[in-house]
Amino acid sequence: MKDKGYALSLSKGFAPLIIIVITTLVIGAGIGGFLVLREKKIPPPENEKTARQEESLQKQKTKLGIQLPETSSTEDTISPIESALPPLQRAQFPKPPLRQPSVELPSSSPPPPPISLPSSAPRLACEGSKTTFDYPPVNLDKTSMMLPRGLMTGDHVIPVGNHYFQNFDNQKFDIEIYSPGKGYITTIQRMPGAEEGKDYLMFIEHTCTIDSIYTYVSNLPAKIYKHIAGKEYVGDGDIRIPVEAGELIGYYKNNLDYSIVDKVVGSNRIHIDINTYEYFNEPARSKLIEKSIRTAEPISGKMDYDINGKLVGNWFLEGTNGYAGSGERNWIGHLSIVYDYMDPKRIVISIGGYEGQDSRQFVVKGNTPDPADISKDTGIITYELVEIGYRTKEGETWDRRSFAKITETFGYDKVLGVVLVQMIENRKIKFEAFPGKTGAEVSGFTSAARIYER
Repeated sequence: MKDKGYALSLSKGFAPLIIIVITTLVIGAGIGGFLVLREKKIPPPENEKTARQEESLQKQKTKLGIQLPETSSTEDTISPIESALPPLQRAQFPKPPLRQPSVELPSSSPPPPPISLPSSAPRLACEGSKTTFDYPPVNLDKTSMMLPRGLMTGDHVIPVGNHYFQNFDNQKFDIEIYSPGKGYITTIQRMPGAEEGKDYLMFIEHTCTIDSIYTYVSNLPAKIYKHIAGKEYVGDGDIRIPVEAGELIGYYKNNLDYSIVDKVVGSNRIHIDINTYEYFNEPARSKLIEKSIRTAEPISGKMDYDINGKLVGNWFLEGTNGYAGSGERNWIGHLSIVYDYMDPKRIVISIGGYEGQDSRQFVVKGNTPDPADISKDTGIITYELVEIGYRTKEGETWDRRSFAKITETFGYDKVLGVVLVQMIENRKIKFEAFPGKTGAEVSGFTSAARIYER
């Protein structure tokens, strides 16, 4: 009986321990199974990942008003005329035995937001802040001239922030375009109406604060083209194509737009004034200035003229959403009363939607009064509108197609129209155009007068 009682007591003592061991094994098995299942779920199926990316990209393009075509594999695709073009090359430009492009570490405070197409994707890691370049953006031996910033024409009613590299005698897409410095291509977009392989917008991120922006880049090298082949747009973190300083990124035929964005200076598209040449080292800087047709300082041009409480600067039709505008022809509500892109003393009035056109640009007969002197205390101002002419340093009239150094501007005699303008508040004006009229034929505002603001 004693042995039997001891055994019973012993079995009672081990019972809780057995239950704990069994419970632990069951829980451990469950956790192990969960971890195994979770481990298998980490890499999503490629088609599921691609579908999510396409859905995200489609949503973003819908915001931008871009219709995406069907996508296909482009891993081995080359540009339509790749076989007829020279192989990937560096800019044929002498590397100066001076300093390498200098890069400073970013400050402790984050840079201002970039000028770029809207993006819901996080910006991938960038490096550095200030930098300068040893290479020009194009083959200058094949480029006839470089236009300054500040031009107004067509749908560019307000002064533009980019330069134009041009050669109107060229017959093929064979003028090389280069990356001026090391960086990453982050955005490529085919311009509306452009054929496949032609006329792309391209962003190159050089540092956290400095980008190069090109428009009308064609015949992209295979390294770049395979990312955009058959598509309208790639960006939003989907691409980050490394390029070296002086590397070929495409070609142009007659015209290429180029600008530098320095986000330390600012990111407002109508209030950024930088000296482009300060971003290039010698001898590239001097070579670029040689191609510039502007001789007045600043040689790189100017685009920001706004003075609060004064007439000079950019204005936007009340109720049309400012610079962004509304509708397809969003520039129709734009108005600029500034100065010529060649001559900083010549008054220019650039009017969106003038007589149903995209815009028209005129200079003021007599070139007075200066809009920088006009305030709400001035009253109604009458400007007679005439066409502008340009003279070269040889005293000849510039044909606007050939290279020349422009030294002065002039207004023609024939009056083509009249505008009345009055500042009614520091940031609001009353404006009316009278096409085909002279000053003597206009006595005051009519019910057609409009209010512009900024």
